[in-house]
Amino acid sequence: MRKFLLLLLAAALILSVASVSFASDAQTVNGWVSDSKCGVKGANASQAECTKKCIKAGASPVVVTDNDQKILAVENPEALKEHYGHHVAVTGHIDGDKIHVESVKML
Repeated sequence: MRKFLLLLLAAALILSVASVSFASDAQTVNGWVSDSKCGVKGANASQAECTKKCIKAGASPVVVTDNDQKILAVENPEALKEHYGHHVAVTGHIDGDKIHVESVKML
């Protein structure tokens, strides 16, 4: 019985450590929600209406980072639906030039 409880405790500890390590992979970047047609040119407040118009016409939303003006394609564009043309902090998993958005906060 003791061995079983020790094994159960060890398994719970391993699972809790593993779940924390997976959650820590997320990164936060500050930037503008622009569109794939305009990219960096659309990364400012004066281009918000243009961004909305281009996305409505079929362009994809992208995040243009503040630090290096890198364009990140958004894997789940519905997460940014309410933020087209906004300056935001986006938290998600970045893989090369793509981001899977977990949360968005207005700046």
